[in-house]
Amino acid sequence: MKLAGRVKHICGTRTLVIECDPGQLPRLHVTVTDRRLKPVGKLVEVFGNIKAPYGLVVCKGTCTTIPGEKLFTK
Repeated sequence: MKLAGRVKHICGTRTLVIECDPGQLPRLHVTVTDRRLKPVGKLVEVFGNIKAPYGLVVCKGTCTTIPGEKLFTK
């Protein structure tokens, strides 16, 4: 498992903004899971500064994560 990033903000009911590590950016349209390997959603966009990128995750259902939680990819 690779670290996708930490949840920074929850926007609405189905969108998360995560803070990614610039050294190992996740691929686009990859499934994002929580620490229990439960699928959260898909990473649809990476944006922001090169030194501090952010990612946009669209959740499958209502987002149940909390800010600061780590999200992972395979």
